[in-house]
Amino acid sequence: MSETDGALSLRTRYVGWARMRRVLSATLAYAILAAVAIVLLAPAAWMLSTSLKGLRQLYQEPTAWIPRPIEWRNYPVALLEKGRFDVYFRNTLFIALANVVGQVASSALVAYAFGRLHWPGRDALFMVCISTMMLPGQVTMIPIFVMFTKIGWMDTFLPLIVPGFFGVPFFIFLLRQLFLGVPIEFDEAAIVDGASSWRILWSIVLPLAKPALASCAIFSFVWHWNDFLHPLLYLRSRERHTLQLGLMTFQRAAGPEWQYLMAASVLVMLPLLALFFLAQRWFIQGISFSGLKG
Repeated sequence: MSETDGALSLRTRYVGWARMRRVLSATLAYAILAAVAIVLLAPAAWMLSTSLKGLRQLYQEPTAWIPRPIEWRNYPVALLEKGRFDVYFRNTLFIALANVVGQVASSALVAYAFGRLHWPGRDALFMVCISTMMLPGQVTMIPIFVMFTKIGWMDTFLPLIVPGFFGVPFFIFLLRQLFLGVPIEFDEAAIVDGASSWRILWSIVLPLAKPALASCAIFSFVWHWNDFLHPLLYLRSRERHTLQLGLMTFQRAAGPEWQYLMAASVLVMLPLLALFFLAQRWFIQGISFSGLKG
């Protein structure tokens, strides 16, 4: 065998080993991800399985993951007979959408002022704004509760909605990062054409920030859809309860009938799953464009 043939043989063998190593690495990575996914999805699968069982199947040994027979009636019974989930859903949707509008709009305005406008003390005030992210919510919870009590906002939706119209530090930071990446030449060209700061924000900056705005909207909706503590603090009347408070009340009323509680929990979770699958592209783009990649 010539030296050339020997070198080609070694190169072919090296390429084969490298390809096999990549395949083994990818297989191991997918196996680990699949195992983690199974562990994370197991509670959701158990919840779905329990929601379709009859009362006798709940305490059956060994536990059956696939109910036989499947009790589809648990869902209408849970919604229409065991609880007032139509009212809870309407209240939660109103609070979540109001906060989405308020938080995204106010945060975009503040982020534009911090990222595109020049004024004395801008950077120092931005650092103060961002530093509030390090304050735990428990620190400000009692003073805010006392304030809302004194102004007569208890048992109303106002304490859950109005604060959202004053900006969210995390959203301000997220949007400011994106606004800083927009070329300043766009602003200069618009100013030459006679555009004001409001016109630049509305016609140039915000259209370029749609993915980041969508990410902020998704964050806000999920936070307030799942919020339990703040409605528990401020809402007293049953007709003003949110879904999370409704589930707590339902748990006390349902007793050992866990199938109805699981059916209600599945229905509460479905809008978030639908939102994730419909908006995941916007969410990923918003995080990437804002410079928050890993």
